[in-house]
Amino acid sequence: MSNNNNFGTGGLIDPSQLNQITQAIAGLNANQLTWMSGYMAGMAAAHEPALAAPQQISAVAAAEPAGNLTIIYGSQTGNAKGIAVAYQAKASAAGIPATVVSMADYKPRQIKNETHIAIVVSTHGEGEAPDDAVELHEFLGSKKAPKLPNLKYAVLGLGDTSYEFFCQTAKDFDTRLATLGATAVVERVDCDVDYDSAAAKWQDDILAKIKDDLTAKTTQVPVAAAANTASVASIYSKKNPFSGTLLASQKITGRDSVKDIRHIEISLEDSGIQYQAGDALGVYFLNDADMVTRVIAAYGLDADASVTIGEHTLSLGHALTEKCELTLSYPTFVKALADTTNDPDLVALLADKTALREYLVPRQIVDIAIDYPVAITAQQLVDACRPLTARLYSIASSQSEVEDEVHLTVALVEYDAHGFTHQGGASGFLSTRLEEGAAVKVYVESNDNFRLPADPNTPVIMVGPGTGIAPFRAFMQERDAQDAQGNNWLFFGNPNFTQDFLYQTEWQGYVKSGLLSKVSLAFSRDQAEKVYVQHRLVEQGAEVYKWLEQGAHFYVCGDANHMAKDVEQALLDIYQTHGKQTADEAKKSLLALRKAKRYQKDVY
Repeated sequence: MSNNNNFGTGGLIDPSQLNQITQAIAGLNANQLTWMSGYMAGMAAAHEPALAAPQQISAVAAAEPAGNLTIIYGSQTGNAKGIAVAYQAKASAAGIPATVVSMADYKPRQIKNETHIAIVVSTHGEGEAPDDAVELHEFLGSKKAPKLPNLKYAVLGLGDTSYEFFCQTAKDFDTRLATLGATAVVERVDCDVDYDSAAAKWQDDILAKIKDDLTAKTTQVPVAAAANTASVASIYSKKNPFSGTLLASQKITGRDSVKDIRHIEISLEDSGIQYQAGDALGVYFLNDADMVTRVIAAYGLDADASVTIGEHTLSLGHALTEKCELTLSYPTFVKALADTTNDPDLVALLADKTALREYLVPRQIVDIAIDYPVAITAQQLVDACRPLTARLYSIASSQSEVEDEVHLTVALVEYDAHGFTHQGGASGFLSTRLEEGAAVKVYVESNDNFRLPADPNTPVIMVGPGTGIAPFRAFMQERDAQDAQGNNWLFFGNPNFTQDFLYQTEWQGYVKSGLLSKVSLAFSRDQAEKVYVQHRLVEQGAEVYKWLEQGAHFYVCGDANHMAKDVEQALLDIYQTHGKQTADEAKKSLLALRKAKRYQKDVY
């Protein structure tokens, strides 16, 4: 491989660039190289969008296969999109014509023209479809859905077994497609948070089933569908995070506040990482040393005992600190212990799903270990644990202002239970355990479902109580840098004005400069009757409706289970009251707003 001329670059790439590429891909296996080829093709298409579509059309037309694999994804955070884009590259490399599309951009009636589809979808809230999947999800369950006897399909669900409605949206799609007469080429796969191996097997199983139907006669790879996979290439990712540096961890709530909220600043210097307002930052953390010691002691194990995780051998203490999920509790941990030990108390707990879920909600793994100190080996303990996963935080800064830094707004989870103090995994790590100047592994999770309007003259309404304020700080920094002329309206809420007005001086500065046109505040505990952001929306309903009629984009960030639902109901009420619409008409107006990407949510 030392003779660069063998690669036939045709003068497009000079030797130094080729050497950099060779170094970057060294050590990648065949599957990873295949993914990279599709990814880079998508990057090329992103730079020449006018050429991308004809390239795809000519590749498919030359092949003339008996159909096409359409990979449709619905994703709240980006995981489903990542799987879908990688799968399109894998299918194309195997000679199968494949396109990938977000459910937000997919016309539901198009499904009657499909021959083969693969659905990758997450579930959010209480078993609800992610925002970009709502229209297709509802259409397939409605009387308007067509019969689909000629459609072959497969469904991959992304979820978390900690939640009651695990992979519910995927189950819905599977059931609805089958009801409409479509044929599943493989059984639905419901993935827990560690989904990589299950997703890869699902992809391979589908390809094996449909290859004879769809193998193309051309070696060209359709690239147009991958054109928007990323705005800026980065070598850092969820699987290869960047080691950033903690610059600051400052409490920004008052001494008497019921909340401990931190402003976090992390240096990305020399990483080349770029992000957009609306993106999230994935943060890897180390588990608390005291908690790890308690878990090991509960089972009577030795911290220095050797265990194996994947291809790596390490000490039990190291594994529990860096590799195992300990601050969340999940049914699979209890099941693994019960299956291993046949402990009658664990078996009984596992048998009652409702009781099990109620037991797990207020507990961490350390609490289960103390409650059920069964006899297990170090390896059995590690095998029972889920892999530690990064936590996602809405980015609270714009690189137009902070350059090679990234800022977060983090609520410290901390409470006393069962005789000692518990902390959230990442929030405790960033807020109390990580020293300034120390390293923290991070990556950017792109969120194309939460973006400022392309036209800086467009007005925006931002609803972000509590830490939901984070992306709107980024929005305002970006609008300021753009010298945007569009009006900006912020709805913010928290318990007390004097203790909990996050970034107060910054908002006051934006009001003074004229960038922030209007601020509506809801401090719930500053009066006898609690007031929340949804109440302020209804109070300002006439003006909110006027802004929406003038083309405003509406954004919501924060709690998914209560706040976001209440805000949505407030919007429906506004359409009915001030738009003189019926309940059904209001729902259609909200759906139209969502389809136009003027109603966007970043909720958790």
